[in-house]
Amino acid sequence: MYKICVFAGTTEGRELIEFLSTQAVSVTACVATEYGEALLPSADNLTVSARRLPVQEIIGMLQENAFHLVIDATHPYAASITRSIAAACAQTGTEYLRLLRGASSVPEDAVYVADMASAVSFLNTTEGNVLLTTGSKELGTFSEMEDFGKRVYARVLPMEASLASCRTAGVKPSHIIAMQGPFSREMNEAILRYSCAKWMVTKDGGDAGGFEAKAAAARETGARMLVIGRPPQREGVDFSQTVEMLCKRFGCVWRPQVSIVSLGPGSRGAMTADAQAAIGRADCLIGAGRMLDAAAAGQARYSAIDPKAIADYILAHREYRRFAVVMSGDAGFFSGAKKLLPLLKDCDTEVIPGVSSLVTLCARLQTSYEDVYVTSLHGRAHNIIPDVRANRRVFALVGGENGIGQLCTTLTQAGLGHVTVHVGQRLSYPDEKITSGTAAELAGGAYDSLSAALIENDTPDTVVTHGLPDTAFLREETVPMTKSEVRSVCLSKLRLTENAVCWDVGAGTGSVAIEMALQAKRGWVYAIERKDAAGKLLEENKSAFSAENLTVVSGCAPEACQGLPAPTHVFIGGSGGNLRQILALILQKNPHARIVATAITLESIAELTDCMKAFPFTETEVVSMMIARDRRAGAYHLMTGQNPISIFTMQAGGDRV
Repeated sequence: MYKICVFAGTTEGRELIEFLSTQAVSVTACVATEYGEALLPSADNLTVSARRLPVQEIIGMLQENAFHLVIDATHPYAASITRSIAAACAQTGTEYLRLLRGASSVPEDAVYVADMASAVSFLNTTEGNVLLTTGSKELGTFSEMEDFGKRVYARVLPMEASLASCRTAGVKPSHIIAMQGPFSREMNEAILRYSCAKWMVTKDGGDAGGFEAKAAAARETGARMLVIGRPPQREGVDFSQTVEMLCKRFGCVWRPQVSIVSLGPGSRGAMTADAQAAIGRADCLIGAGRMLDAAAAGQARYSAIDPKAIADYILAHREYRRFAVVMSGDAGFFSGAKKLLPLLKDCDTEVIPGVSSLVTLCARLQTSYEDVYVTSLHGRAHNIIPDVRANRRVFALVGGENGIGQLCTTLTQAGLGHVTVHVGQRLSYPDEKITSGTAAELAGGAYDSLSAALIENDTPDTVVTHGLPDTAFLREETVPMTKSEVRSVCLSKLRLTENAVCWDVGAGTGSVAIEMALQAKRGWVYAIERKDAAGKLLEENKSAFSAENLTVVSGCAPEACQGLPAPTHVFIGGSGGNLRQILALILQKNPHARIVATAITLESIAELTDCMKAFPFTETEVVSMMIARDRRAGAYHLMTGQNPISIFTMQAGGDRV
């Protein structure tokens, strides 16, 4: 088994030891204190040395263990121990690797000094309280400051040795902040405000050392940063390059840990304890800007919403082992988790559920939600009109500039201005607002882009069968229409699905196309019509029924159908003499399309019969219908027969549509 020694003392060192503790190698971890040991994992392949080692003891340990590699992951400011480790490796002939931490971008208004003594000299020229975040070992140097006891607050580790250093240096008990990081931006802000600090003294610890969180807190509170310069660094590699080398040379396998974290409606208070814990464990946060602002706890951040971009970033950045991908609401409720999860097969992944905006809005309205139909208009095209017409209560996620106003306008124009709309704006935030009214009343308002709506329709259309009355459609004598009874049988033979892609060839008035659109409310319907008068009437009926998933196509089939998506279901009410060519195009686009065609004349029946035999259909059926309707004759009612009609059903390969 390969033997590797890691000198830790940094976040990267601890991360590296945690990684190696899961691999088929023997690991010796060297830390300076028992507290450092307490932060490390327990593993059968891990041995920990928890004390400061002089160079001679390091030499003896390397000689005794014959390590294949020594990794120096000590702090960039710990120049002395780095020199000792490098010297011991050189003397024993042990391979040495320096793991480097990247430097940060220092804010423009920060003051940069070479060392601690220079920092003291500079602070003596300033006024205002000082927050020291450089650790307890440097307190002796800073105690030489003028008004040290009055001006200085020290943030140190919660250890007896650290507290003893504070007492020796003369830090007032009320000025001692004994805490263990990492520190979020909010925590840094709170400490700066508590200490009324005008200056924050820090080392450039990089992202892993929380430098960015410190800088952000300083900007927010108006404090300035005094940055101690780094000692000259040996040549080395970063964390990602170190892991890559370990994988190639020692057979290690790197699997990032990814938590897809649901943040709830948006505010930190609405996050679950599990979500906050997952964020706290993460080395890097990924998500939309608003989500990162809500969740940030001082870690590295990457702003992205595209699933592939997120997955690519995770797999490319081995300097981080634990990622938290933060998403609004609940990860299982119209979120990007659905597309992201299949891309994370090479990761150890968990999903942390959260409180959705549906749950939050219904709680504010003090109503249940088990009978609510849910949908989303946020970042996706969806015709909500059929949903509102068919359901008593509909919940919709709504995004974009004044998306709520547009939703209410759409409802009103579709004849649904009477429905009640409850709007939740900025749910869970301090400025949360709930507004209720009819769609017509709310259509002219202005609403926040972070909104959701619960729509209540007291008179939903609960009829689920096809066969609308003929009187429901706008009519013209010159434009033919498939009558209700025939239309009902044809639609039944089509066996439409909710997401069907339908063609209505020779659509005429559009009665079949409209009913297709109502039945296939998650699909799309293309009504092909060559006559201008019929096309105009089609558009009017489309508008009357708010059939947004219906497209009117002007022209002759099959030429007009060439650019259309492959159909799953086709109704042919008129072919203009091109039946054979139309069928050929349909089967070319989808060999399993289900086709229903009607014929009245003997010639049309003969042509359909020939085609039924000529094409490779495996399922065929012909039904002859004769309809008789009553008419009034004085005090009596007589039945009047209509022209008989033949209905052909054809499909190849069963129901694979």
